[in-house]
This record gives sequence, C-alpha cells and structure tokens, in this order.
Amino acid sequence: MTAADHHRPIVETPLAHKTRSLVWTNEADTEAFAQQLAARPEIANAFISLHGDLGAGKTTLVRHLLRALGVQGRIKSPTYAVVEPHEAGALAIWHFDFYRFSDPREWEDAGFRELFANPGLKLAEWPEKAAGLLPPADLAIHIEATNDTERRASLAAGTALGEQLLQGLHP
Repeated sequence: MTAADHHRPIVETPLAHKTRSLVWTNEADTEAFAQQLAARPEIANAFISLHGDLGAGKTTLVRHLLRALGVQGRIKSPTYAVVEPHEAGALAIWHFDFYRFSDPREWEDAGFRELFANPGLKLAEWPEKAAGLLPPADLAIHIEATNDTERRASLAAGTALGEQLLQGLHP
C-alpha cells in the first residue's frame, strides 16, 4: 500500500454502483453481517456511509461492527459530539453522526477534512447532512425497518475499494 492509497482525494469520481440487497430478520442477523464486514481486510481504510430513518438500525450496525473489530469499552452514539474516535489495535476508526450538522464551516473547524484524508475506517450516519463535503462512500448502506425486528439493507459500492468489500460479503 502506498501513501497515495492512504491519502485519497476528497473528491473522486464514483463508480457505477454495484449493489446487493439483504434482509436481517433480527439483531443477530445484523451482528452476523457486521462480523462478516469486519473480517474484510479492505475495511481498514474504508469510508462507509449509513442511511436510513431514525430507528432504522444504523447505530446498532455500527456498534456490532466496532465490537467485531475489537473495540472495547462503551460505544456511544456521536449524535451530540458529531464524531467519536475509536481504536481497535492499530486500526483508527471514526464514527460520525451528521444528524445535527448544519454549518459547513463546522467541517473545516473540526478538522474533518484531515480525518477523512488519514488512514483508518470512517463510518458516517446521516451523510446527506454533510453533502458536498464528504468524499464518495466506498460502501453506502441503506437500512429500512420493515417491522420491530426486521431490516432490509441495500449495499452499494461507490469506489473500487467498495467493490472489493462488496465482493467479499456473502448473503
């Protein structure tokens, strides 16, 4: 891996989306998916965007993913802080929640450009609130709650790295 791999441009041309649809009938299915995603080596420098209504399961998926990656301790939602940093061994992870994001100047002031330029896993809930500032997601996950326990997930690769992640996941 070269320095260029770690310092991708903030703006790049997204690929034609390759997609996959999944149904998680319960939280155990969500956890199993998170474990499978965590096992992919490409995740170490991925940007994953999470889309869905309030209560769809975005934060639940992130918590399962962080646990599967080896994050210890309390995992809280970054709704008020906007970003929560985590570490799993040598892996740096940033969990963003842009739900309350309203001013693009916050982006520069908070140093988000630098965080996205550095190596590590970036997970962003409500990325549409920071539209125009975020790079293309390697993998976009859209989650829809169909009832109290079932979730439909649509996964879309937006970059070559995202395609590698998607290819390595089994339904």
